[in-house]
Amino acid sequence: MSAVITEADIDEIALGAAVLGTGGGGDPHVGALIAKRLIRLHGPVELRAVDDLTDDDFVIPIGGIGAPSVSVERIQAESELLAALAAIERAVGRTPTAVMPIEVGGGNSMLPIAAAALAGLPVVDGDAMGRAFPEAQMVTFHLAGYGPGTTVLVDHHGNEVVSRPVDGGWSERLARAVTVEMGGGATMIDYAYGGAVVRECAIPGTLTLAQRIGAILRGRDASGRELRDDERIAALCADLGALRLFDGKVSDLQRAVDGGFTRGSAELDGVGDDRGGSFRLDFQNEMLLARRDGVLAAVTPDLIAVLDLATGMPITTEALRYGARVAVIAIPCHDKWRTPKGLETAGPEHFGYDVEWVPVEQLGRTAEREVA
Repeated sequence: MSAVITEADIDEIALGAAVLGTGGGGDPHVGALIAKRLIRLHGPVELRAVDDLTDDDFVIPIGGIGAPSVSVERIQAESELLAALAAIERAVGRTPTAVMPIEVGGGNSMLPIAAAALAGLPVVDGDAMGRAFPEAQMVTFHLAGYGPGTTVLVDHHGNEVVSRPVDGGWSERLARAVTVEMGGGATMIDYAYGGAVVRECAIPGTLTLAQRIGAILRGRDASGRELRDDERIAALCADLGALRLFDGKVSDLQRAVDGGFTRGSAELDGVGDDRGGSFRLDFQNEMLLARRDGVLAAVTPDLIAVLDLATGMPITTEALRYGARVAVIAIPCHDKWRTPKGLETAGPEHFGYDVEWVPVEQLGRTAEREVA
């Protein structure tokens, strides 16, 4: 990616972010339409490397909070982005110098680009998750001991709620309750910090990574070689060090909006080389737990992504349908999540799953031996 993001870059970034979003993070298609429109109106967006931030910078993570199912039905208003930026500036008395994704997943990779175009600000090539997670405290700022600071929530009615939660857990509880009252979706700013803190905490290069993933899924590998449809998933796994866990057809799907999240599960029947096998996915906005024939295959904080079996295109939790033929892949998470604090914050125990986290690389080797 060049030092700017143009309208032509958006589709690839959105595709890659949908993979890193592990099914959540908001609808990437809607977010891409908003970002492309605002770039068309206001010009390309400067892309700033994390290491290029100075101590004088004031960086604003901005994105959507709520159930992804709601974001598809009620498209985020552009006015919410400017309202949120204005609210944080009034609340802290400091002018933003850059925006960044709080998470690189799904539509939440697009909204900061849209906000940057609208406000004439650069967007930081990095985020605070390296994927998408469903709860507000699941960010690298929290892992490093930083609180959420002044938090802003705005909705399409023009409501603004400014709070100062005592820690990340309270930020999630308060923001989720407000979001439910706002109709299940809102625009949120939290963990707004100076450049030094962002350099310490952010996972760098994730927008660039998303574009690289998107290029592969659109049929071009890192060398520029054209890829056939049936080569794209294998090429993606090779690029990311990902494991292909299962090919199957969705035979049962349970999904509902509950407490400001999209929660549910999907059952798959094996196809192709996996014929005769079964697979289960559990999700809370994002895919969090995968079992093959009842045996753990992957679990949060490692990434679990669902791809269309024929095209390799990512499928979000709200877009998953009965009868869909899919491939499930797992990607090792960033090392920050493999620490005791990372696992306490976003590991299986936090979500109530009665399993221990095992690196997906280890689980994958075990599964390969069992299948063989």
